[in-house]
Amino acid sequence: MTDQPHARPAEPGPRTAPGANAGTGAAPHDYTDAVERALGALDLDTKVRLLSGQDMWSLPAVPAIGLRSLVMSDGPIGVRGRHWSAADPSVALPSPTALAATWDPELARRAGRLLAQEARRKGVHVLLAPTVNLHRSPLGGRHFECYSEDPLLTGVMGAGYVRGVQEGGVGTTVKHFVGNDAETDRFTVDNRIAPRPLHELYLAPFEHIVTQARPWGIMTAYNQVNGSTMTEHHHLVTEVLRGAWGFDGCNVSDWTAARNTVRALRGGLDVAMPGPRTVFGAPLAAAVRAGEIAESEVDAAVRRVLLLAARTGCLDGVPPAAPADAPQRIDGRAVARELARRAVVLLRNEPVSQTLADGARPVLPLDPAALRRVAVIGAAARDARVLGGGSATVFPARIVSPLAGLRAALPDDVEVVFATGADPRTRTPHARDGFTLRARYLAADGRLLAETPQFDGKVQVLDSFPDGVTRQELHAVELTGSFVPRITGPHTLALVGAGRLQLTLGESVLFDGDGAAPEGTDPFEAFLNPPEHRVTTDLAADQELALTLRFVPHSLGLGGGLDALNFVLGHLEPQLDGDAEIAEAVRAATGADAAIVVVATTEEVESEGFDRTDLRLPGRQDELVARVAAANPRTVVVVNSGSPVELPWRDQVPAVLLSWFPGQEAGTALADVLLGDHEPGGRLPTTWPARLADAPVTTVTPTDGALPYTEGVFIGYRAWQRGTTAPAYPFGHGLGYTRWEYESLDTTPDSVRVRLRNAGDRPGREVVQIYLAPAGDTSGAPERPAHWLAGFGTVEAGPGESAETEIPLPGRAFEVWSEPDGDWRRIPGTYTVEAAHSSADIRLTARITAG
Repeated sequence: MTDQPHARPAEPGPRTAPGANAGTGAAPHDYTDAVERALGALDLDTKVRLLSGQDMWSLPAVPAIGLRSLVMSDGPIGVRGRHWSAADPSVALPSPTALAATWDPELARRAGRLLAQEARRKGVHVLLAPTVNLHRSPLGGRHFECYSEDPLLTGVMGAGYVRGVQEGGVGTTVKHFVGNDAETDRFTVDNRIAPRPLHELYLAPFEHIVTQARPWGIMTAYNQVNGSTMTEHHHLVTEVLRGAWGFDGCNVSDWTAARNTVRALRGGLDVAMPGPRTVFGAPLAAAVRAGEIAESEVDAAVRRVLLLAARTGCLDGVPPAAPADAPQRIDGRAVARELARRAVVLLRNEPVSQTLADGARPVLPLDPAALRRVAVIGAAARDARVLGGGSATVFPARIVSPLAGLRAALPDDVEVVFATGADPRTRTPHARDGFTLRARYLAADGRLLAETPQFDGKVQVLDSFPDGVTRQELHAVELTGSFVPRITGPHTLALVGAGRLQLTLGESVLFDGDGAAPEGTDPFEAFLNPPEHRVTTDLAADQELALTLRFVPHSLGLGGGLDALNFVLGHLEPQLDGDAEIAEAVRAATGADAAIVVVATTEEVESEGFDRTDLRLPGRQDELVARVAAANPRTVVVVNSGSPVELPWRDQVPAVLLSWFPGQEAGTALADVLLGDHEPGGRLPTTWPARLADAPVTTVTPTDGALPYTEGVFIGYRAWQRGTTAPAYPFGHGLGYTRWEYESLDTTPDSVRVRLRNAGDRPGREVVQIYLAPAGDTSGAPERPAHWLAGFGTVEAGPGESAETEIPLPGRAFEVWSEPDGDWRRIPGTYTVEAAHSSADIRLTARITAG
C-alpha cells in the first residue's frame, strides 16, 4: 500500500499579498509611477474616451502615452477573438458545468493557461469570464456557463481558472456581479436578496476569487439587486468589492448595461461597453464640465483602466504581469479531451449478464474484445451539441462526434450501426458533413473584397468585417463550394438570414426569395435567430454538386453603429417520420452487443437569453430511450446537456452517463470512458431532480419587475435536505469503475485528514467531500442547513492501494452573515465533520469543537 504523492486538497492557500499581478504566481510589479505618469499626460476628453469602448470589443489606443488598444473577448470555453466568425477558429473546451464536475481546480488552472495561449494568439488581452453565478433554480437557461449550485465549489473552480488565465498574461473579468442567476427579464429585473443569502451564497464565489486569485477585472450585471442596478450599485461595488475585499482591478459593464452617466461612475463602474456610443465618453466629459462629477472621480476610474493595460502588456515602458513568452505551447486538443473525459459523470452502472458463461457485471466499461455489433443511436450521436448557445459560442476547427469517436476507437471487426431515432431539433443544423465551403465578400460591381474559409454553413460577423471589407462597399456575400451527399433521397436545405437569399445547387436555383425578419423583432434576436426557410430536393449519394448561397443583407448594422452580418445554410439528410425513426432505432438495437443512445437538449430550450419552462428532453427522446432499453438489456444512455434534465427512464437502463456540453473532443473523450481507457471522474456540481415539481426553487419570472429570493440560504442540496422527496441524483454524486473504502478520518480545528483504500481491481480517482453539520447546542444561531460543503480533495490509487488527502477547514465554514452586525459572525459549538462520497452518501464522521 502506498500513499499517493499527488493527492491534494482543493482549498487554496493563504491570500496572495496585494500587487499589480497578484494571483499570477509571478513576482509583483509596482505600476503606480507608470500609471500616474500616463494619467498626468491626459486631458479630460482623452480620459473619458478610455472609459468607453471604441467598438464592440476594444478600448481606444493613446499613442502619445504608449497605450495600445486593449481587446476583450468572450472566453468561458474558448476565445472567440474580435471576429465572431468561423474564419478564425478557436479551441472549444467543455462547458463550465463540465469543468466544475471535475472538482479539480488544477485542471481549471490548466484550462485557463490554454485559453491564455489562445487569447495571445488572437491578440486578446482580457477574457470576459469566468461566469460564477449560482444554479439557484434548475430552470436557469444559462446554467451551462456557470459552475455549480454551491458557492465554495464555484469559488474554488473559478479561482483556478483565473489563476491559469492570468499566469498567461491575460486578464479575466469575473461575472456577472451579482445576482444574474436567471435570464428572464435579465436587463431590468430587481432581484430582492436579503443580506444573509446575498453574502453567504451569491457574493461568496466572487469574494473567494477576489481574495484568493486577485482577478484583474469584474463585470457588473444587467440586473438590479435590492433596488439598484448593478452598474450603479455603490454599496456592493465600492464598499464591498473594493473596500471589504480589496479588489483593485477594473470594473467593466455587461454589454449595454450602463444606463446613467453620473450614477454609473459614482457606483464604481470604470468602463462602459460596448462603444462607440455609451453613457461615458462625451457625456461624461459634459457632466464634469457641468459640475455634476469631479474630474478626480474620473481619474480614479482611468487609473484602474491604465493598471489593467499595464498588467496585460498594453502600456509601453513597463513589463507585463506575466513573462512575454508565457504561456508555453499547450496542446489544445489534448486539454479539451482530458477535461471532457474527466468531467463525465457516471450516474448509474448496474450489473448485466454478458454471456451465458459469465456472471453479471456492470455494463460499463465495455470490453471491445466482446463486441461484434454496436448500435449508436440519436441525432446528437452524429451531430454532437458541444457548447451552449449565446455569447459563449465559438467556432472550433473540428468537432469529433460520439459516433465518429466510437468508430475510430473500436476495432475494425466491430460493426457500428447508426440510427437517428428521434431528432429533437426544431431548426435545421448548420451544413457541415459533406460540405466544403468558403465565404466570398462582394462589392456591388462584383469585385471580390475578401474570401474566408468556413467551418460550416454559418456566416457571422459582429463589429469587425474581414480585412478589405467595409460596410460602405459590401453588397453581398456568397457561401460557395461543393456538397457530396452521403445518402440517396430527399435532402432538406435551410436558409436563414434577414435579406435576399438565392440558393443554387448544381444547375438548379432551389430558392430565390426574401428572408426578412418579422416586424417588431428585437434587433439582437433578429440578428441571432432570423426566420428559417426550407427546401427539399432529391439527391444521389456520392455525387458532387457545386453550391452557392448568395445573401444580400437588408442591413449591415446592429444598433450603435456596429457592423453585423449573419446568415446560415442548414442541412438535414433524408429522414423517416417520427414513428419510423424510432422503429429503425429499435431494429438497430435489437441483438446488438451494446446500444449507445445519446440524448440532448437543443439551443431552443437551453441557451443564453431565456430560461427553461420545464426540464424535459425535447422531442420524443424519452420515448426513444424507453423503446431501445426494452429491445436491448445492455443499453447505455449518454445525456448531452449543460444542466439538469428529467430522466424518467433512468431505472430502466443499466448505465447512464452525463457528458454535459463536452467541447470539440466530445467523441474521443466519450470513447475513452465507454471503453475503459479512462475512468469517468466527474461528480455532480448541482443536484438533479427527478421532476421539476420536486425542485425546491422554481421561480425565475419576476412579478411587477421584482424577483424575491424568498428561499433565503436554502438552494440546491441545502434545500433538498429539508424536503421529503429525494432527488434523482444528489449533489456530489458520481460513480467510477472501482470501489473505495473510507478507512479513517482525523480532525483538527483547522483541517481533516482522510485515508481511503481502492478496494476494486482498477486504478481510480475519488473526490473526497467534507461537509460540516451542527451537532451540539447552537441556541441563538440562525437557522442553518443540515450540512454544507466545507472543503474537498482528490486521491488516486491503484488496486488495493491506500491514499490520503488533507483538506483545510476554512474559518468561513463556521461563520454566518449577521444582518444586525453587517459582518461575519463565528458560531461556536460542536460540529460533525462528514467525509462523504456525495452529499447523501456519508462514509465517516467525527466531532470537533469550534471556539
